[in-house]
Amino acid sequence: MGLSGGQSRLLMPLLLLLTSLQPGAGLEHISYVPQLSNATLTGTVTQSTFTLEQPRGQFSHPSISDFDAIWLVVARGNATQNFTAPRSAEDTPVPADFPQRGYYLTLMANRALYAGSQPSTQLRVLRVGNDTRCSPRTRGCNHPLPGPGPYRVKFLVMSDRGPVAETQWSSETRLQQAQALQAAPGPQSAGTVVITAVLSILLALVLTALLALLVYTCYDTCQSTPISGPGEPVGVRRYNTHHMFSPPAVGGS
Repeated sequence: MGLSGGQSRLLMPLLLLLTSLQPGAGLEHISYVPQLSNATLTGTVTQSTFTLEQPRGQFSHPSISDFDAIWLVVARGNATQNFTAPRSAEDTPVPADFPQRGYYLTLMANRALYAGSQPSTQLRVLRVGNDTRCSPRTRGCNHPLPGPGPYRVKFLVMSDRGPVAETQWSSETRLQQAQALQAAPGPQSAGTVVITAVLSILLALVLTALLALLVYTCYDTCQSTPISGPGEPVGVRRYNTHHMFSPPAVGGS
């Protein structure tokens, strides 16, 4: 059954309202891209962590209040298109959901911690994957990252009513990987082989000299000192102890 022109005009605002209520449709976009820390730190990127600069002064928009939670979203490099902002804190994905969803939320904070008026002498960084004590099923757990990546992150602001604002996704970050020791190619490899061969020959000569010295010492000792075998009889002369000895008589009659 067709709709009259008046009914169509009444349904249009309703459709627009429903469209605006779709998840993520009302998010405010913050033109900030999370960056790796550029401070001189040991281990900015490790096998299970990486360190970000704090987004200081990026959440001063009027739509964000001091009570809103600011989450860090950690995602696989190819899972950012599938990310859906949770509608409430109870729906927040945890690190245990990462294998299935490809993303999770961690490092909850508020904008007071990211104020832009902090002293520049203080080092303000966020180390992702730095908590080995929390359970990966705990909401907000900063569990060590499960593999080399690549990973992308962004910040998501959530209120009691749902998501409020979000930053842009960062570029991809790859973690360090343990590599097996390999011989250096080219002339270094040949030089290493020559040095190893020379050291092996010198070690063999030293061991041969020590063995010859040991044989010579043993042979010389055996020739100068007779050693009785286990079945060879040994003769012992008879002797008298001093208390059984009778001295000759002096001035006998």
